[in-house]
Amino acid sequence: MRILFLGDVVGRAGRKKVFSLIDNLVSKLKIDFTIVNAENSAHGFGINPSVAEKFFNHQIDVITTGDHIWDQMTIKAYLQQENRIIRPANYKKFNDGEGCHLYMSRNGKRVLVVNLLGNLFIDREELYSPFTTADEILKSYKLGLNVDAIFIDMHAEATSEKMSLANYLDGRVSAVIGTHTHIPTADAHILPNGTAFQSDAGMCGDYDSSIGMKKELSIERFLNSDAKNHLAPAEGEATICGTIVEIDGNGLAVSIEPLRIGGKLKQTHNL
Repeated sequence: MRILFLGDVVGRAGRKKVFSLIDNLVSKLKIDFTIVNAENSAHGFGINPSVAEKFFNHQIDVITTGDHIWDQMTIKAYLQQENRIIRPANYKKFNDGEGCHLYMSRNGKRVLVVNLLGNLFIDREELYSPFTTADEILKSYKLGLNVDAIFIDMHAEATSEKMSLANYLDGRVSAVIGTHTHIPTADAHILPNGTAFQSDAGMCGDYDSSIGMKKELSIERFLNSDAKNHLAPAEGEATICGTIVEIDGNGLAVSIEPLRIGGKLKQTHNL
């Protein structure tokens, strides 16, 4: 089974690029299941039902999110009725919707998708540990028994926390892929017990920017700590960044391959 995961989609530029290429990507790369982190897809801050539906109009099976999931107020009711979008499972109080869900892939495989939020440099008062939350979830799911693949989107600031979680879960899940920092990392590999890992899949957005936002607005904030300007998504040509993970019949990874298409970054694939 081949799973395509796309990193944080940022604003209109990111959405436009994903919508224009995703169906062709799924076909050409023989993808069986598609996951997209879209927590920054609505104007760069959060996601709303209208934007989510546009993703589902394409060959996108699941939307994961992160700490910006609550930025758009209309998303709360939508989370309660649409299980194809999930929020971080380790929130203490914000429990609208689900933090993980079991889905069926195009080739008839059972895929558990889990969304977790890191504790380091994020408000820990709102969060349970992603490590203990993962343990609780995995009490009900075992690779090769009642599930064919387990994919974790670890949305976190610190690479150390992402790598530690992946090593902690090595052999119990198919993949732990990081999001949130918007920069594709060069550490994609398979851990000793068969779990695929990458610290960050990168973003789907304009890289002529400051992590997807207009660079002049970000620079102004660094130059002037009292600046009141609002950040806004950059609107140039976007790069699609993500990862392809191939999983065997035991639910463990046999390959992991970064994906970069369009925009300013070095390309990995030609369509």
